[in-house]
Amino acid sequence: MSAPAPYALAIDFGGDHVPVSGSSPRLSWNPPVGTQADAAYEVEIRAGDRPSLTAVVSSHLYVAWPAAPLSSGECVRWRVRVHGETADTSWSTWHDFEAGLLDEDWTARWITPADDPDLAGLAPGTRPARFLRTTFTTTEVTRARLYATALGVYEAYLNGERAGTVELAPGSTSYDRTLYAQAADVTSSVRQGANTIEILLSDGWYRGQVGAFRKPAEWGELRAARLELHLELADGTRRVIRTDGHWTSTVSPLLRADLMDGQITDFRASGGPERPVLVDAVSAPPIDWSPAPPVRRIEDRPVDSLTRLPSGAWIADFGQNASGWISLTDLGPAGTRTVIDYGEHLDPDSGDLTTSHLDCQRTGDPVTVFVQHDEAVSSGAPGEVFEPRHTVHGFRYARLARGDARLAASSLTMRVVHTDLRPAGDFACSHPDLNRLHEVARWSFRGNAVDVPTDCPTRERIGWTGDYQVFLPSSVRLYDVSGFSRKWLRSVRDDQLDDGRIANFSPDGRRIKLRGDRRLDMMTGSAGWGDAVVLVPWELYVTYGDRQVLAENWHAMVRWIDWALATARTARHPSRVARSAAPLPHEEFIWDGSFHWGEWCEPKGSLPAPPPGDPDAWMRTDKGEVGTAFLYRSTATLARVAHVLGREVEAARYDELAERIKAAWRTEFLDARGRTTVDTQSSYVRALAYGLAPEALRDAAVTRLTELIAAADTHLGTGFLSSAHLLPALADNGHADLAYRLLLQRTSPSWLGMLDRGATTIWEEWDGVDEHGTAHESLNHYSKGAVIGFLHTHTLGLRQAEDSIAWERFIVAPVPNASVTWARGTYESPRGTIAVDWHTENDALHLTVDVPPTCTATVVLPDGKELTTGPGRFRYPN
Repeated sequence: MSAPAPYALAIDFGGDHVPVSGSSPRLSWNPPVGTQADAAYEVEIRAGDRPSLTAVVSSHLYVAWPAAPLSSGECVRWRVRVHGETADTSWSTWHDFEAGLLDEDWTARWITPADDPDLAGLAPGTRPARFLRTTFTTTEVTRARLYATALGVYEAYLNGERAGTVELAPGSTSYDRTLYAQAADVTSSVRQGANTIEILLSDGWYRGQVGAFRKPAEWGELRAARLELHLELADGTRRVIRTDGHWTSTVSPLLRADLMDGQITDFRASGGPERPVLVDAVSAPPIDWSPAPPVRRIEDRPVDSLTRLPSGAWIADFGQNASGWISLTDLGPAGTRTVIDYGEHLDPDSGDLTTSHLDCQRTGDPVTVFVQHDEAVSSGAPGEVFEPRHTVHGFRYARLARGDARLAASSLTMRVVHTDLRPAGDFACSHPDLNRLHEVARWSFRGNAVDVPTDCPTRERIGWTGDYQVFLPSSVRLYDVSGFSRKWLRSVRDDQLDDGRIANFSPDGRRIKLRGDRRLDMMTGSAGWGDAVVLVPWELYVTYGDRQVLAENWHAMVRWIDWALATARTARHPSRVARSAAPLPHEEFIWDGSFHWGEWCEPKGSLPAPPPGDPDAWMRTDKGEVGTAFLYRSTATLARVAHVLGREVEAARYDELAERIKAAWRTEFLDARGRTTVDTQSSYVRALAYGLAPEALRDAAVTRLTELIAAADTHLGTGFLSSAHLLPALADNGHADLAYRLLLQRTSPSWLGMLDRGATTIWEEWDGVDEHGTAHESLNHYSKGAVIGFLHTHTLGLRQAEDSIAWERFIVAPVPNASVTWARGTYESPRGTIAVDWHTENDALHLTVDVPPTCTATVVLPDGKELTTGPGRFRYPN
């Protein structure tokens, strides 16, 4: 039997069927059984025609590329083994990847459809897609790589065969600064003789609609594509087919294509006249290669039920709210028009689709009516399939209408579409409702992981910063989100305003950094939202051990914190001005004088109702407690980042500032009895979770939190920013039973109350569907689903140890309950699989823990006794 070998080799780039990197990818792998924490590793690399190279390295996580930078298209094989003075372990299996076409080597031109300047004047949501086309001839080909990108969403075809499996390419980025390309192996699609390349190009994120009010994205006026096909011929020569002035453009069957509004396809549409393309009519940033996995079709779901309405239309229920589209295989005779509308909810009286809960209205403006609408017109050709890949929808239900009465459930399939994230963890316990809650939260995140972390896949679909910083600690227990998050953070940096503020959402198609909208400008710079630029990189570093993610975001973090500090120093809320014309000394660190979203979506009744006729009064309320708490948290985190990066002068400065902010919060918002001035559940959760309450007052703060919960008839009163910390704050301070009572509460507001009213994803509002069956706001908003972090860290009992990085040390401390008598779960840590399995028998705990190599586990028993164990399987009792 061969000795154990390293496994799970990977690079820090994405790709389609094979990873595709930039010039210097970082290497990672899992150590084999028996590896010591200080082990060295030998890496062997075979790149292109270069001689084989070996290097000895001292880590297995994010190892800097140990060879000369790669050239465009170089194919790489590499493997690794543990290196020792006496004997080496077995080699790993080979891992293959290739370098992409690097920016400096692109020779293709940007090409634009001939009529695109005219189409730019049409309203977003009404513009058609266009084909770009060329032909070429070739002899026998042994290898073919197609590299492509676009300003818009594109699909590439070679002789009618689609290149690759990536959906919605090139993805959502801040197109003024960042643009990614995709690579596909198209060797099997090339023919000897004549060949045709086509690019189908639509508006996508670049020029389509953005956000709840469906404003046009402002990245550019003209769509464009850039493509190179690299051929290696049987005679040993190479050839490149590229976009240039010889390409033509023509109409496509996609008469309308918008990511938000939907897609209309008329399969009868002819190609129309070929017209010369416009060449280099656009400007674009350098082409790069993404660290994230691509968006793909992840799963197919059949129809759960198909119901005929009195109107003659059909309601298809797929049983699950998700992101994606429908595949329809029966389009009827030639000329048949099928109309499809998508949504999350059915009217409780009529059973018809209703989407009015997703309509939006800003004070003084008309209602923006929510639309997700596809149409298909059949040509009558055999095998015709409608699959609208130039849009994406959030839906559980679809209403289909057409002239004839035929519609078979077998002809309908839901395509679930989102980023192809690698699963990282699972959870199960003895309580079926908690298992269901875990899956509902997972589905909610899946529906919002469409290339960037969005708030909802329906109404807005934009990367709200606050939502992701809240959910990230839970998402890392579900999926490997390292590359996905790094990709998004690049847009957060790209969109940062000159003064240091972080945009509310990124990529920011509204371009708030250009000050185009006074209202948006005023609402930019909120605590809990902008703090994502600090808190998200830190969570990624702690989870994955990626120091580079801190270095990449350091300057953006500093600019954000320095802006927030300056705002705290120079701006005051009117209530404090009324109290004292001159600021009190501690007010220098009270962040209250600028806009904050605050504790978004607290349960109704948790805060005073706004005055009649003044729905925007909440915008002017004093949210200084929230702002100052986050200013402390992020400044203290920035100090820790500085220590990791060896910036000791900055670390000392931010450490001192954090202490002064904490003292200011205590002075302004906490009295000698341990009561906060705002006296809300959320404020006590922050006081406990962020370490704001001094040790002498922690018990008083916990007691007041429990009193407020009791006054609410054992219901939570928290919103977006604090719900994730509520149950841990209770359990870690002696009130685990109360934490479980809240978790298992069935009346609103509660998590299980959502499930009892039919939720298959997490709702934005606690009463997303009220007692009458009426929907309110988004029904797929993952933020409140962060509660499942408690299921992993407390119910299962698995959490990383304080100051541990990349799970080198972890704690197993299950918190059983009368309603939860067993739990099991796994986590694919950067060092290998951690498994925890426990059950109680006659009130005695039985526990098994699998500890991967290079890790140390501390097991905390119900009586408080701690046992430490190294790699291998631990059992209690032995």
